[in-house]
Amino acid sequence: MSYLRTLIFCLPLAVFPGLAAAQTASVAFGAVKADPSQPVEVTADNLAVNQADGSAEFTGNVLIVQGIMRLSADTVLVIYKTADDSGAKAGIERLEAAGNVVLVSGPDAAEAERAEYTIDNGTIVMTGNVLLNQEGGTLASNRLEVNLTSGTAKMAGRVKTILNPNGGSN
Repeated sequence: MSYLRTLIFCLPLAVFPGLAAAQTASVAFGAVKADPSQPVEVTADNLAVNQADGSAEFTGNVLIVQGIMRLSADTVLVIYKTADDSGAKAGIERLEAAGNVVLVSGPDAAEAERAEYTIDNGTIVMTGNVLLNQEGGTLASNRLEVNLTSGTAKMAGRVKTILNPNGGSN
């Protein structure tokens, strides 16, 4: 992945010095809106369950599938909601992914060092060397917040892309 990142940004910067840099940017994400109420399928090499807090940690080639959304990472920690004072669990609160995180929804793909997916509001926040690939181009930033239910995303923290004034692709 780091080779792809270097190739995408170093070569165009040498050829096209007109780099646009901003602090925030709003973009569309995914051709189809995702449904965070759908079941979450998890595949991994290993699973460790913490009985004390009820969390589950998946490690090794982790793949999360929910409808059309795919999330892969080295490790994913599943944190459950507590329904009542008895400590009974009531569904997934959030997923915390780390290491080689890749999010794919429709034709769009993003990679980062970390991601946190809050199930109830359908929001995924990706941080650490974020790279977003879309049909129209590539953007990089420090943070990407994706709203799966609306199909929108917001990038923040040294947003970088290349803009072509003629409207063609680079």
